[in-house]
Amino acid sequence: MNKVIVIVGPTGVGKTKLSIELAKRLKGEIINADSTQVYKDLDIATAKVTKEEMENIPHHLIDIKTVEEDYTVYHYQQDSRKTIEEILNNQKTPIMVGGTGLYIKASLYNYRFEEEPKKNNYDSFSNDELYEMLLERDPNTEIHKNNRKRIERALDYYQFNKEPLSSKNKSNELLYDTIFIGLTTSREQLYEKINNRVEEMIDSGLLEEAKKIYDLNIRTKAVMTPIGYKELFEYFDGYKTLEESVSLIKQRSRKYAKRQYTWFNNQMSINWFETNYENFNKTVEEIIKFLNKNSKE
Repeated sequence: MNKVIVIVGPTGVGKTKLSIELAKRLKGEIINADSTQVYKDLDIATAKVTKEEMENIPHHLIDIKTVEEDYTVYHYQQDSRKTIEEILNNQKTPIMVGGTGLYIKASLYNYRFEEEPKKNNYDSFSNDELYEMLLERDPNTEIHKNNRKRIERALDYYQFNKEPLSSKNKSNELLYDTIFIGLTTSREQLYEKINNRVEEMIDSGLLEEAKKIYDLNIRTKAVMTPIGYKELFEYFDGYKTLEESVSLIKQRSRKYAKRQYTWFNNQMSINWFETNYENFNKTVEEIIKFLNKNSKE
């Protein structure tokens, strides 16, 4: 199949399992599309695929950076496109799996990303002054004058790239022949799965994984972005009980899943399939049937 297959959906719906089954049947290789799974040592909280789960299927862009290193969507775009080309050139099927929508879109669509510019210090300027500076450089900006963080980013972008942020090329043009597959389930079942998964993470050693990072005093973006570590740091600091921290992980995971659905539905044309938890093979067969039909059209 000379196409890129993308599997999206919230945690607990079976993305990893589906990707392995499709890779077996379609001569596939899997590309991670989760922004936190690129980092080594962040395993349990990120629900990273295990060696056993991989079943000897090649996996790419997992554990490629340390938590001290910076890794942006710009870097992912470069790495993922190179990986896709290599897999296609080897007559294999690239299967992109994950929930970081911006990574997926940056990889597959005709988006232009530059390296992140150096951040300047704007502490001496008021919001109104910064907004006036932005209007001088980017009269077409749609950024609200009270959104200071975005204004500062736009000013940095202009200084680094010598062009306004509003002119940045964003396109809905796909660079590859791509099929988007989404796994879903009812909200009630999804929330139950998320709550159970958090409990399983605790049982699997999430507390110990988080404590190791906490003791090393690592507070980089890689550590503070995923749900699971910063919540437990509050427990280690004595600000919350373990029960409160675990409850917060569940709550934030449920809210994140809801945002994921909204984002994907607004940004991409996803073919959604209901996960059959009682007989997952039925879900796999349904999707294989859809893919075979799609490949002939």
